[in-house]
Amino acid sequence: MNLDMIRAAAIRIHGHARVTPLLHSPFLDEIAGKRILVKPECLQVTGSFKYRGGRSAVSSIHPEVRKKGVIAFSSGNHAQGVAQAARDFGVPAVIVMPSDAPRLKLENTRALGAEVVTYDRATEDRDAIGTALAEERGLTLIKPFDEPEVIAGQGTVGLEIAAQAKALGVTQAEVLIPCGGGGLTSGTAIALNAEAPGMRVRPVEPEGFDDVARSLAAGSIQRNPALTGSICDAIITPAPGQLTFPIMHALCGPGLAVPDADALRAMAHAFLRLKIVVEPGGAVALAAALFHARETEADTLIVVASGGNVDPTSFAQALDTL
Repeated sequence: MNLDMIRAAAIRIHGHARVTPLLHSPFLDEIAGKRILVKPECLQVTGSFKYRGGRSAVSSIHPEVRKKGVIAFSSGNHAQGVAQAARDFGVPAVIVMPSDAPRLKLENTRALGAEVVTYDRATEDRDAIGTALAEERGLTLIKPFDEPEVIAGQGTVGLEIAAQAKALGVTQAEVLIPCGGGGLTSGTAIALNAEAPGMRVRPVEPEGFDDVARSLAAGSIQRNPALTGSICDAIITPAPGQLTFPIMHALCGPGLAVPDADALRAMAHAFLRLKIVVEPGGAVALAAALFHARETEADTLIVVASGGNVDPTSFAQALDTL
């Protein structure tokens, strides 16, 4: 992985992925006691940053190979990103999804034309299922985070943050990112290390599923003891990636972890003050900025709201926290 790959991905996805803004609310600043800038990737195509990586990966495949189709495994956001990218190119897509994924994400993935294969995330290995189907059908496997072209696509978020922050006169900041396997976190860290070296990326996870934070502290990959039990389904993964962890270890600051209750409160504040809809996993970085700012050092916190694919019941639960 390198900056040139991210820049190349930015060219390939230009005109397809949206350039999301940096949003600001003085009300959020007051809660945090710091300046908060929010990058709403919930406004991205398919409702999350995952379209960037999906489009980057699918567009990088040789046309003769691509026409056979692609396969991905995901709890929902990567699923939709790859499904949309495959639809863009008119090729088949098979998506392996946990049976307990939010119904909205399952329905949206099917609506984009993908074949959905479900599995039990507590007892079955999604990697094994995806690899077997790829070999059986001749599909190209696009992993959700441990894939160079996916990381490159996600890294375009970092290029945009660097340019947008510079336009606002911001050169020093901590960049808080919801983190599952680390594709967005590592790609953004590479981009910012080159384009905005005064900014440090901090991964944020749900409490009890902080494998990245523990891995960074230990200096080696640590696994989550369970894969269910948090409302932040979008960012629950077994462990950091073999590709993403070395990047995060080299370039990121310590990880942060927030309780589910804070993620719900952050969702409510995002809606009330910024008029955006954020899902629980996509709101953990904002939760860290608003309610755990004492664990950060910079005067300005740039927060990525990574996705907005939330079902009505969960969103209503979040609004009830106000």
